[in-house]
Amino acid sequence: MTVIGGVLFIFLLFLLASLGVFGPLPSFEELENPERNTASEVISIDGKTLGKYAYENRTPVKYRDISENLINALIATEDERFYDHSGIDFRSSIRAVVMLGSEGGGSTITQQLAKLLFHGEGSRNIVERILQKVKEYVIAIQLERQYTKQEILTMYLNKYDFLNLAVGIRSASRIYFGKEPVELSVKESAMLVGMLKNASFYNPLRFEERVKNRRNTVLGQMYKNGFISKAERDSLQSTPLSLNINRESHSDGSATYFREYLRDFMKTWIKNNPKPDGTDYNLHRDGLKIYVTIDSRMQQYAEQAMLEHMANLQRVFYKEQKRNKNAPFYDLDEKQVANTMEQAMKRSDRWIRMRKNGASDSEIKASFQEKTSMSVFSYKGEIDTIMSPYDSIKYYKHILRSGLLSVEPQTGHVKAWVGGVNYKHFQFDAVKQQKRQVGSTFKPFVYAAAINQLKLSPCYKLPNTPYTILKEKYEMPEDWTPKNSDGKYGGELTLKQALAGSVNVITAKLIDMVHPKTVVNLAHSVGIESEIPEVPSIALGSVDLSLYEMVGAYATFANKGLRIEPMVLMRIEDKNGLVLEQFMPNSKEALSEEAAYVITNLLEGVTAAGSGIRLRTSGAAYPDDVVTGYPYQFTNPIAGKTGTTQNQSDGWFMGIVPNLATGVWVGGEDRAVHFAGITKGHGATMALPIWGLYYKKLYADPTLNVSIGAFERPEVLTIEIDCSKSAADKNDTELLLDEDPEF
Repeated sequence: MTVIGGVLFIFLLFLLASLGVFGPLPSFEELENPERNTASEVISIDGKTLGKYAYENRTPVKYRDISENLINALIATEDERFYDHSGIDFRSSIRAVVMLGSEGGGSTITQQLAKLLFHGEGSRNIVERILQKVKEYVIAIQLERQYTKQEILTMYLNKYDFLNLAVGIRSASRIYFGKEPVELSVKESAMLVGMLKNASFYNPLRFEERVKNRRNTVLGQMYKNGFISKAERDSLQSTPLSLNINRESHSDGSATYFREYLRDFMKTWIKNNPKPDGTDYNLHRDGLKIYVTIDSRMQQYAEQAMLEHMANLQRVFYKEQKRNKNAPFYDLDEKQVANTMEQAMKRSDRWIRMRKNGASDSEIKASFQEKTSMSVFSYKGEIDTIMSPYDSIKYYKHILRSGLLSVEPQTGHVKAWVGGVNYKHFQFDAVKQQKRQVGSTFKPFVYAAAINQLKLSPCYKLPNTPYTILKEKYEMPEDWTPKNSDGKYGGELTLKQALAGSVNVITAKLIDMVHPKTVVNLAHSVGIESEIPEVPSIALGSVDLSLYEMVGAYATFANKGLRIEPMVLMRIEDKNGLVLEQFMPNSKEALSEEAAYVITNLLEGVTAAGSGIRLRTSGAAYPDDVVTGYPYQFTNPIAGKTGTTQNQSDGWFMGIVPNLATGVWVGGEDRAVHFAGITKGHGATMALPIWGLYYKKLYADPTLNVSIGAFERPEVLTIEIDCSKSAADKNDTELLLDEDPEF
C-alpha cells in the first residue's frame, strides 16, 4: 500500500502541476517561441561578424552549425541516455535521490533546457524546489513532444550563459576560441561542456586549473561513452586550455566607431519601420541581421595602420612637449589654459554626476584634485596608475587623435571607417561627428570649378605674384591679400605645379576668376553638405568640414564626375532571414567626366612632385624619419592632396586610386594642441603615413583588388593635359619644392 500510495502521490503532483495549480506553465505559443534575447548582428560585406548589439550577447545557431565534438561531449557528460528517454530519465532521477547527488544530478538535457527557458535558477527552499522540479518534468515532456532531439540540443546550447558576455554557444566559441561552433575541436568542446555544470565556478578567465580539471573529466566521459579513444583522451588531458580570447563588448573588436554610428542610424530606422503587428523592433533582443558595406579585411588593415603610425607620432609629440611650459597647449596664455581645462572638467561625467547630486562648483573642483586609482590609455596597453582626475584630463589632452575613411567611388560603399585610436577611451568619432578646418585639401574644389567652367588646362600658367581681392567685389569687411606659405613669389606656374605646391596666390586668382559661389555650388554638388560661406577665403580651406564629406567628394573625382552618396548598409533582415529593407545607392552627375579626369591628373602631380611625394620614396631623405621613414615606394598612379591648417592644428591627406578613395585626419582634441613647427606638423608628416601604411597592406592582399592602374581617360578629351615642360618650368618646380616650408 505504501508503494501504491507513493506512486499515486507522485501522479497527483504531476497532474496538479500540469493543471497549473503550482503556478502557470508555458503556453503552446511560448513553447513554440520561447523568449530569447537574441543579439542583432553587424555582418561585413565579406561575411564576417563585426560586432553585435545585445541585451545578452546571443546569436543562435542551427544544429548543422555545431561541431559533432560538442554534441558528443554534451551527451556523454550531461545525459548519456538522451536519445532513449522522452524528457525524463527515471533511472538517473532515482540514482540522484538515493545517492543524494553524489554521483551526478538526475536532470536530463531537456529538463535543464526547461529550467533555463522558464524559471532559471532553482529555489533554495526545499518545498519550492520540489515543485519547480515537478514543473520541469512536465515542461520537459511538453518540449519533447514539440521538438526533435536535435532541436532540443541546439536550443540548450543557444540559451546557456557561458559568462564573459558569451551567451549561447556561438558567442562562447568566438569569445573563448576565436572560431565558429562548427570548428570546435574535441578539447575545446570538452572545456565548454564542462562549464555547463556551473559557469561561474568553472570560469576559464579566473580558474584555469580548475577548468582544465573539469575539461579532463568531460574527456573521460567521452572516452567512457566511446566517442574518443583512450590514447586521444590521455593525449588531450595533458594539453593546456589554449584559449584565444576575443572579447565582444561594444568597445572591443573591429569597427567600433562605425558600429556606434550604425546604432544611432538603427534607432531611427526602427522608429520608421515597425513590425507587422505595429510594435517596434528591439535592436538588442530581436536578432536583426544588419549587412554592411565594410570589408573586415580593409577595416583591420586601416586600424593597424593608424595604430602603427599614431604610436610613433605620439612618441615624437611627447618628446617635444618636454620643452613646452604649457604642455600640451601652444598659443594660449595661463588664463586661457585654465579656462580650457575648466571647460573640459565641466564636460566630464564626474562634473555632471556631482552637479546632479547637488554638489557645489567648489566641491566638484576640489574632487578633481584628489588622487585616485584609474586605468588610462597608452599605445602599449592600459596603464593602472594613481592620479587626480584633473591630471588625467591633461594627460588625455596630450594624446593626438585621428580618423580614416575609405570609400569605393563606383558603388559608394564605405569599406573602412576608423573614428579614432581607441573607442573605449576616445568615443568622439573623427569621421562623421567631427568637423575640422580642412586647409589645402579644399583647393581641388577651386581648381575643379575653374576647369569645369573655364575648361582650363593643367598646363595653363598664372603669375606667382601677390594678388588682392577688393572688399567691394564680395562685400567683405576688408581687402583680402593671401600670402604664400614661404613668402616667396616670382615667375609663372602651371596649374599642375601650383596645386602640387599648394600655392595660395594662384588659388586665390582662380576663385576670383570663377566666383566663390561657383566653387560652393561645385563643392555641394560633389558631396559637401555643410554650409560654406561664399567668400574668397574658402579657397585656402578656412571652412570646417567632416572627413566623411571630404572623402565622399574626392570619390566623385575618381568616379568620372558621377557623385554616388557614400552608403554603409546593404540590407536588414529579421532573425528568420526575411529581408526587411534593401538599400540602393543615390547618384547624380556632379561635374563633367572630362573635368573629373583633369582634376585627378592635377592631383597626381601632388604625389609625383609635390607635398605627397613621400609616397614615392623610402622616407630616408627626411630628417624626421622617426615619423616618416616608412618604405612606401609606390609606383602606381595616385591622386592626392595634403592639408595643413593654421599653427599645424590639423593634418590631412586625401588620396585616391581608381577604385578606392581614402582620407586621413590627425590633430589634437583642442586646436591649441599641435606640433610647434611645420616639419612635424605638416599633413605629409601627420596624416600621409597612415594612408601609406594602409595602402601597403591593401596591395599586399591581392584578394582585395585595389587598383594599381591609371585613371580611365575619357574617349573625348578636349583639354590638354600633356605639359611638355620647358627648362624654366622645371626650375620653377624645383625652386618651389626646395623653398616651400610645407615640404
